Amino acid sequence: MSVLPYLVAGWLFLAGCVGMATSRNLIHAVGSLAVCQSSTYVLLLAVGYRRGGTAPVHSDIRPGSRPLVDPVVQALTLTDVVVGATVTALLLALVVQVAKRHGTVDPDELRELRG
Repeated sequence: MSVLPYLVAGWLFLAGCVGMATSRNLIHAVGSLAVCQSSTYVLLLAVGYRRGGTAPVHSDIRPGSRPLVDPVVQALTLTDVVVGATVTALLLALVVQVAKRHGTVDPDELRELRG
């Protein structure tokens, strides 16, 4: 088992977190959040990977003759992609509304939103 996918997932997560923390633009912050979410794709696929594994179609192979890739992890990754795209689209729509109402996408200039 290789450690590389886990390192890539950790690096993507940290890069996204740093991007969100240092962002001076709401669009950049949404993009950084998307990078954080992409680290979960890599992590899920690394967990479900099996060296020499084949697709989980049981009609063409004898049971136990070859290792199979876990289909649940693939389904979770696909669900994660759909949820990530939905969250990104929703946040970008909110950024557009903030830009229309306040004329800026800089979080520091949004004084009216401070409580």
